[in-house]
Amino acid sequence: MFSSSPGLAEIQRRIDEVKVFLSITLRIANAHTVEFFTHDVWKRFVALSPEEVLSAVSSGGDQQGEPEPEGKDGSETIFGFCRVTNRLVDTHKLVQAAKNHSLPGLGVCWSREELLQVLREKTSESGDPPTEIGAELEPEEFMNSKKSHEVQSMSEVVACLAEHCGVKQVIDVGSGKGYLSSFLSLQYGLQVYGIDSSSANTHGAQERNRKLKKFSRMFQKNSKAAKAQVEPSPQEEFVEMNPGSTRDSGALCGAGRGIMSQEDEKVLTVLSDVRSTVETHPEPPVPETEELFLSALSVDLIQTTSPRVPPTQLSTEERERRKRENLERKALNRTEGANTVFSPLTSYVTAETELRELIGELEDAVLVGLHTCGDLAPSTLRMFVAKPELAAVCSVGCCYHLLSEEFDPAGQECLPGACGFPLSRYLRSQSWFCGRNARMSACLALERVTLGQGIQMESLFYRAVLHVILRDHYNSYKSEKRVGNVYSKAKSFVDYVRRALRRLELDESKLSDSVVQEYHDTHRPRVAEMHAFNMLKVTLAPCIEGLILLDRLCYLKEQEDAPVSALVQLFDPLLSPRCFAVVGLKSRGNGDAS
Repeated sequence: MFSSSPGLAEIQRRIDEVKVFLSITLRIANAHTVEFFTHDVWKRFVALSPEEVLSAVSSGGDQQGEPEPEGKDGSETIFGFCRVTNRLVDTHKLVQAAKNHSLPGLGVCWSREELLQVLREKTSESGDPPTEIGAELEPEEFMNSKKSHEVQSMSEVVACLAEHCGVKQVIDVGSGKGYLSSFLSLQYGLQVYGIDSSSANTHGAQERNRKLKKFSRMFQKNSKAAKAQVEPSPQEEFVEMNPGSTRDSGALCGAGRGIMSQEDEKVLTVLSDVRSTVETHPEPPVPETEELFLSALSVDLIQTTSPRVPPTQLSTEERERRKRENLERKALNRTEGANTVFSPLTSYVTAETELRELIGELEDAVLVGLHTCGDLAPSTLRMFVAKPELAAVCSVGCCYHLLSEEFDPAGQECLPGACGFPLSRYLRSQSWFCGRNARMSACLALERVTLGQGIQMESLFYRAVLHVILRDHYNSYKSEKRVGNVYSKAKSFVDYVRRALRRLELDESKLSDSVVQEYHDTHRPRVAEMHAFNMLKVTLAPCIEGLILLDRLCYLKEQEDAPVSALVQLFDPLLSPRCFAVVGLKSRGNGDAS
């Protein structure tokens, strides 16, 4: 099994290749957009016009004519950068090199279909493929298209992993609203424990799962009754052809009154309202960050994420409350009987977390995480390695900007061996770090930007010009208070500056409106430079993400007890830019994992 998956030596070689590339290019990703004008970023890094850079990026690196080397000496280049000045002189070479050093270009990833085929081939030797318990449940009824795509794609992989390992339990770390957990339990009959650090998420997931279970049971009952009709009415035929849609619900309520109870109708009404709310307000708005790249980031990063507060930072009352809530949920699940297969729990999770203290009925299980934020993704892999009861792992991370880096001198302090990056012994032995701005750039969605879902340049431009004003008139380059969300409220650049100065508690009377506007007009012609520079960051994003994920894969391949591991593209990057999963299996007596 996984015989075509690259071995440890191959992964280390690929890591070295990406490191060489990033050692030349990472300084672009780490350049702060806020400092674009104050540090004259364009002239420091680029020896081309913005039009030349944008043309090369939009062409995907396809060569169009001979590039001119910088200076008359014809200095050699490396990845498009002049070896003498370290400035970019050939964008085509850079774009092509970035393609070659991304995960698809390195050729180290499996497709989702390849993974499923291998798992099913091994499973078929000992039994049938995973049984879909609730095939009538359509996730589009209760999720937006992105989340539905993610849940369906990942749940099938998780179910096949569970079948291959011969286990029935799944632990969903960072389960959030419980979409994946609910679908795994209802569609595949798996016993799922969803663990999230937010009690609000846990409570919401439990309530949502209760309604989904009732809908699933009701729909199966009515579908069977509809099939039993000798001469079904046209409406009933419509229901049979289109199970799970909103219009189906109406048909059932109209033509099937003799089948559906009043309580069932109430459930459908509530679920319809919930679905409408999700479609109208899929996620609550969040403030813009200082970097203001959110318009080009994946939805995963834009979503509000609950802060992961370690137990040591919780009050005694909060710890007792969480313990009481978990006990109450366990008691409620027992009273609901055998049909309960999803149990939401509230807890902060690390590699040292004792799962048996959270889950009294714990058996061998598959550990999963769908878009686990920041350090939670590497913590999930550490937990998989540390816990013998975890037979397999499927982890999709996100929010790389929130990762802690052990060797970043400007980063937050963390204990050696407990930081989010690097995870592998190989990279840790080299004290490698990326930097926060580079990790922020890694969150950019190249596929979406390529299709025109670009970066909000005006907000970036406003922030960079404000930085010039702070330098010139307030002797200030940085402030502890962020002003990113000021842009969304401002009616003009002058209004933006006024609001920002008040937020920073600076004397706005020092500047007249005309002076403020003059700064805007002076720098406005250079917006094209900012646009081109940020497109270079977008071009480098897959390479930085690739190094982070290769580090995680290398970590698993370094473990003696987890010899089977691979990077798998689970999702369509246009729908879900954070589309790669780290998958691992341990050697077990009930099957061949070699």
